Parts: sequence; C-alpha cells; structure tokens
Amino acid sequence: MPNAVVETSLEGLKLLWRGKVRDVYDLGERLLVVATDRISAFDVVLPTPVPEKGKLLTQVSASWFKRLSSMPVPVEHHLVSTDVSAYPEEARRHRAAIEGRSMLVKKARRVDVECVVRGYLAGSAFKEYRKTGGRVWGHALPAGLEEASELPEPIFTPTTKAEGGAHDEPLTFEETASQVGPELAARLRDESLRIYRSAREICARGGLLLADTKFEFGFVREGGAERLILIDEVLTPDSSRFWEASSWKPGRVPENFDKQFVRDYLESLRWDKRPPGPELPGEVVRRTVERYREVLKRLGA
Repeated sequence: MPNAVVETSLEGLKLLWRGKVRDVYDLGERLLVVATDRISAFDVVLPTPVPEKGKLLTQVSASWFKRLSSMPVPVEHHLVSTDVSAYPEEARRHRAAIEGRSMLVKKARRVDVECVVRGYLAGSAFKEYRKTGGRVWGHALPAGLEEASELPEPIFTPTTKAEGGAHDEPLTFEETASQVGPELAARLRDESLRIYRSAREICARGGLLLADTKFEFGFVREGGAERLILIDEVLTPDSSRFWEASSWKPGRVPENFDKQFVRDYLESLRWDKRPPGPELPGEVVRRTVERYREVLKRLGA
C-alpha cells in the first residue's frame, strides 16, 4: 500500500484552511483543493490515515461533477479542472504532491448549511424516528418502518455547518428558512432533492443504493450577478451511504461501501467520540480502501 499523505505544505501558496480531509490554498481568483488521506468519524479526525483515500475521493467527485454537468438541466458547480497542467504555474510546481488528489475550483461564498437528503432510514435519522415515534426533523413518516427501510419519498434533512470540531446539528426546514431565508432554503431543498434523485438512478446501474448523501452550495459572482452553485465534494463515500443493492431488505443494514465501516468499528470501542480518536487497525484501513475502490468501480468513474 502506498504511503499516506496526512497533510500538505505547498511552498509559495497561501494555505486558507485545513478541513477534516482537505487542505485549501488561495490562488487568487481560484482555490486549490487538495484531498489528503486523513479520515474523520463523528467529527473527529482520526490519527490513522487511509492511503489512496484522497485520490479516490477526487476521482469520484470529478466523475460526478462531469455527470451533473451533462444532465438535461445541468447542475452548476465549482470544479474548473483536475488536470494539473491546466493549473496556474505556482500550483504546477507542486505536481508530485497534488496530482490525482487535487481540484482547481471557483471561489464561492459558502452557504453555511449542510444539505442532507435521505432516501432510506438509517443512522441518526433512524434513531430520531424511534425516539419520536415516527418523525424525523419535521418530517412525519409512516408508522412501522424498520432500519434501512426505503422512504416513500426522499426527504431533505439539513444540518448546521459546524466549525472547529463541533458537531453538526439537525435543522428543520423552518429553522433553515429562518437561518438563510425562505427563498434560499427552498432552492437548497429543491436542488438537493433533484441531484439526489438523478444520482440514485445512476448508482442503481452499478448495483448500489444511495441511502443518503450531503451537498454543499455557495454563491459565485460572475458577470455582475451572484449564482448558486454546488461546491465541496459530491456523492463520495465520505459524504454518502452506498449500500449493496442485492443484499438490501428492511430490518438490517446491507453491506456498505462508505465510511460507515469505520464508524461501526469505532462504535465497538469504549470511546467517547471526543478527540483524540483511536488508532485504526491495519485490517480496518485495508478494508476501507477496498470499499472506496469498489464505489469508483461500480460508478464507472
């Protein structure tokens, strides 16, 4: 297995911030987003990296951005290029460090809402459903649903965009509208649901169920006007739940091809989900990489 890239330090480039996974550099009119091999769970960056992860995430995102651009009603997004030869000269000098794991993107004014869409009942949504007796953050769902049940219609369950290691908190649509305004909240909901529905059909062709995913949006100013576009990563194993379609049935979670494998291991430990996180065994790292590769293969990316 190749050596992991835990963080980057690109001489001559201005580092804007380090996220849980990505290092972001300011290139003037553009940003350089470099996906490292860091992995986080429960909003904690774990001490054990996952080699190749950054490259796999970049390939998956780039493939989706291309597909979304080709929809009958194209989805506007921030990706400019993943070809280092097309980057500004000051970034091209770092080809060895960033090739295959970087994206040149448009600068955007981020909307501070995580736009989560769920088509199946899993994770925190299932816990909320059981706790409330049938409601999931403002959505009334049918009685008697089991874990991994398909929902009658996909639902929009946004969260806050937390900083500094804090946990994202669920928002109802009304709370989202109060935070960003009713018009923008409706646009975020409608666009998120539209992308999810199209992506779910594409995943199905590869034998995958897209159980849930999250999107981020931002505003770019071009030609004197601001436009809402899709930003960050999109439909990756870090931001989505991908399930094996052939083994799905309500009542138990199918085989997954995402970060849930790591979460499941961590849930088996006596860890309070606060930093520092525990080390991951080599077997967990290896099987995580295998799952991310499988998503790439199934999607034909």
